[in-house]
Amino acid sequence: MDNKIYICLENGDVFEGKSFGAKKEALGELVFTTGVTGYVETLTDPSYYGQIVMQTFPLIGNYGFIKDDTESEKSHVKAYIVREYCDEPSNFRCDMTLEEFLIKNDIPGVYDVDTREITKIIRESGVMNAVITTNPSTVDYDTLTRYSIKNAVSSVSTVKPQMFAAQNHKFNVVLIDYGTKRNIIRELNRCGCNVAVVPQDTKAEDILALNPDGIMLSNGPGDPSENIEAIEEIKKLVGKKPIFAICLGHQLLALSQGAKTTKLKYGHRGANQPVKNLETGRTFISSQNHGYAVVNESVEEIGAKISFINANDGTCEGVNYPDLNAFSVQFHPEACSGPLDTEFMFGKFTDMMGGNK
Repeated sequence: MDNKIYICLENGDVFEGKSFGAKKEALGELVFTTGVTGYVETLTDPSYYGQIVMQTFPLIGNYGFIKDDTESEKSHVKAYIVREYCDEPSNFRCDMTLEEFLIKNDIPGVYDVDTREITKIIRESGVMNAVITTNPSTVDYDTLTRYSIKNAVSSVSTVKPQMFAAQNHKFNVVLIDYGTKRNIIRELNRCGCNVAVVPQDTKAEDILALNPDGIMLSNGPGDPSENIEAIEEIKKLVGKKPIFAICLGHQLLALSQGAKTTKLKYGHRGANQPVKNLETGRTFISSQNHGYAVVNESVEEIGAKISFINANDGTCEGVNYPDLNAFSVQFHPEACSGPLDTEFMFGKFTDMMGGNK
């Protein structure tokens, strides 16, 4: 059986590989992630909505697919690319193979391609669109080039409020779901927070009517500047309750205060991103997944304070708003499967809400 499949980049480069997963074509924004483990979390992270995800680690699938490690109900990636995949996983927690998961979620996969070469192209040229196809001669490069991710947040956010109770209840937190990862909820529960997850378009007055001890702005996909209505609602929340924001939430909070965001050349994705605390000088290893960043200079212009920078390229990785009882980080302190270096950020949030009740 012929299982040849092709990756066609918008710059004209074509790579021949082999097909696994769903047998279909796909068009999306091609990004790479450097995680050695955690592919289950990657595949179920809503922040990858509309993207073709490529793993730089050469072997993926060796521990299968584990339902308990998922970050959302389903996958939102357009396609999945690996150097080599394992179809005979060995792990006592394994529920299905990687290919079985891709088929169940209707996601095409490509393997046996030079992922190192493709990664080098993206690093040099920047993130670009790609199409997965069985016939490269039929690719419409005008359509490929014009593709952009739209309505990302509304496509992944919950449609109705949900409650997640903590065993050692101390605080009540409203989590605005822009594409939240389950582990944010788990970490808040672990800190004694009952978590009310609300849709991304929930009005500020409805959130404040719940009288929470704190408000969390979640991660999520897409261009932060497109979320005009969400930004306007955040403006009404700032200063009313303690706020902690992660990833997209970090960008939306900054935009609500007048800062600016910009698209990065190829983004930060993976579990090995170094971030430097500007107050202490200490560097932490973090997990990240974002293609946009808050512009450093714009943070200073609004009177806020950059708390973390990326040690590789100096981009903003965190902002403190001391006069507004709010702070945010670009990286993922809740990261699962790690690293756990910045998990203490949740303790900072509970301290803002009153510490040990």
